[in-house]
Amino acid sequence: MLYQIYETQRAFIEPFAGFAQVASKAYSSPGSVWSSSPLSQRMAAGLDLVYRLSKDYEKPEFGINAVSVGDSEVAIQQRVEIARPFCDLIRFKRFSDDPDTLEDMKSQPTVLIVAPLSGHYATLLRDTVKTMLQDHKVYITDWKNARLVPLSEGNFSLDDYVNYVQDFIRHLQGKYGNCHVMSVCQPTVPVLAAVSLMASRGEPTPWTMTMMGGPIDARKSPTAVNNLAMNKSYGWFENNVIYRVPDSFPGAGRRVYPGFLQHSGFVAMNPDRHARSHFDYFKDLMKGDDASTEAHRKFYDEYNAVLDMDAPYYLDTIRVVFQDFNLVNGTWDVKSPSGVSERVRPQDIRTTALLSVEGELDDISGSGQTEAVHALCTGVNPRNQRHFEAKGAGHYGIFSGRRWRDMVYPQVHSFIAAHTPAPKAAVPATKAVAAPAAPVAPAAKKKAAAKRAAR
Repeated sequence: MLYQIYETQRAFIEPFAGFAQVASKAYSSPGSVWSSSPLSQRMAAGLDLVYRLSKDYEKPEFGINAVSVGDSEVAIQQRVEIARPFCDLIRFKRFSDDPDTLEDMKSQPTVLIVAPLSGHYATLLRDTVKTMLQDHKVYITDWKNARLVPLSEGNFSLDDYVNYVQDFIRHLQGKYGNCHVMSVCQPTVPVLAAVSLMASRGEPTPWTMTMMGGPIDARKSPTAVNNLAMNKSYGWFENNVIYRVPDSFPGAGRRVYPGFLQHSGFVAMNPDRHARSHFDYFKDLMKGDDASTEAHRKFYDEYNAVLDMDAPYYLDTIRVVFQDFNLVNGTWDVKSPSGVSERVRPQDIRTTALLSVEGELDDISGSGQTEAVHALCTGVNPRNQRHFEAKGAGHYGIFSGRRWRDMVYPQVHSFIAAHTPAPKAAVPATKAVAAPAAPVAPAAKKKAAAKRAAR
């Protein structure tokens, strides 16, 4: 019922948002009759803020059209490599006319970035992808809004998430021989499960795993996010935050955790900061500070665009990660696509190097939660394990912005490079030499001569 009320309210406000946008442009346009008013700039700024606060935010685009590789600028084409009901595997294909650049790109390692499915779209990692493309072939999981997935596609659970990740890893292994896996925030847990299961079966595992700001062990330094999940019962979440998608969407009737609830929770964590940010935006509009206003728009276009999560997946995550702590307790069983339950055993991982990254000021995944992965992966040689704490970085700072580019990325880049095997040298082709004829026995020679004489 709450979802239906929210959608009704949004539909009611939408025309007013459109009116505010048009009116703002009318007051700010130099040729408009209203622009001559002494209050025109203030009215334009106020109406623009009303529009920003009331508009519906759709899924953003990655918008990565080119990056620098070495000294060259290369073009980027985004395309779907694998399409699944709840997720697309996206490839960022790089193109160049320079032979040396092409040769360099061919030898660069392949990285699968597993984006979080926690309310925002994968485009939240735009800066992560753009930076990684300088030195790597990059793929990313693009999770879909559950309200757009028809009920006929079935449900999506945490087990399905783990199985998706395994399939994507196998795909890249088949294409490139092997790959590296990088998980940001929420996916650290299912990615560790996916690689653990592959190791237990004796399958090849990725060369490296990079775990960034995730709740491997949510008991350590619990944050406000952790406390909410830990202090409410499983039944409370099922009865209070799960709603059915309204009839106006393709996924009508699907049980989901709505994105607008997740967004409200994020805003409620720092209401003063968001209020101050919007007021600063209003003042920047008044001053004509285009750089600051554009930066504000870009951030909130991303931050305010949210997606719904399928109820089984959301509830599984609450139970497995934040209440029963199945991963760290060694009691997590994952069901394969064939229906077989398998125990997650991180200690079986041996050939995958491990890097963990935390932000000193992370208020989403507390200190030590990600570093806990090293205590679980006892089969990995300590020489192939590394932990890095980004000083002064919050949660978003470890994968986006200046601290990501200047502090974290050099660590990730060097770690991946250090654990990427050198390509095997091609064996030079040799000219074929005819084998010497086998010696013929004397008796055979006489017999052959007799036959020739008979002819």
